[in-house]
Formats: sequence, C-alpha cells, structure tokens
Amino acid sequence: MPDWKLPFKPYIDACGEGLGAALHQTQIINEKPVAGPLCFILRQIKPTEARYGASQMECLFLVWALEKLHYYLDGKVFDIITDFNAVKSLLNMKITNRHMLRWQIAIQEYRGNMTIVHKSGNIHENADGLRR
Repeated sequence: MPDWKLPFKPYIDACGEGLGAALHQTQIINEKPVAGPLCFILRQIKPTEARYGASQMECLFLVWALEKLHYYLDGKVFDIITDFNAVKSLLNMKITNRHMLRWQIAIQEYRGNMTIVHKSGNIHENADGLRR
C-alpha cells in the first residue's frame, strides 16, 4: 500500500516494441527504509508511434506514464527516472514539432513538482524488463 506522506519515484523506459513504467516508493518498515515497487504499467507501441524517433518516443512515454500515474503523483513532489537524457529538456525546449509541443503543454501541471533524473541505461532495470 502506498504511504501518501512519502514521495513516489516513477521509473520509465520506451523502445520500439513497448512502453513500461515502475512506480516505486521508499517506505519505513520496522524503522528501516525499504524501497520497492507499488505498481507496474506497460503497453505496446501503436503502428503510427513506431515511426517516432527516440526523442519523440521517450517524450510520448513520459506523458503517457504521467497520465496513468496521475492518481499517485497529483500534487506530490517526485523524481521521474529515465534512461534518455533528452527528456530532461522537454520542459524548457523551444519546439516546432506539433506532437512535442502538445506533450510539453500536457506535462506543465507537473512542472513545479517533477524533477526528471537521468539514470544510465545499463543500470535502469526497473522499467526496462517490463517492455522487453
């Protein structure tokens, strides 16, 4: 069960086949911090999405994961962990692509609460295994 007083940590990853996320939380159990998953979400890539480049795919997935995990993340301060460093710039970049612009607007409600953290792909196993 989630502890609503403690922060959540979503881990996200995307590839050519699917999107996966793991929502984690460090809880205090027997006076010791224990990190563990609360839920996993995944979905397949749609045929039109398969043509997206890596940046578009990861940004699409960020928006999708935030929508699916909104119940847990709304109004909370959280770090979202990704293995794709360019996602960090989505909040601030000047965008001409209409998909990216729409996604940038969609994540604005999390702007003050969300920090996007890069974690190298070879140690980013939480969500990685779900989509392979």
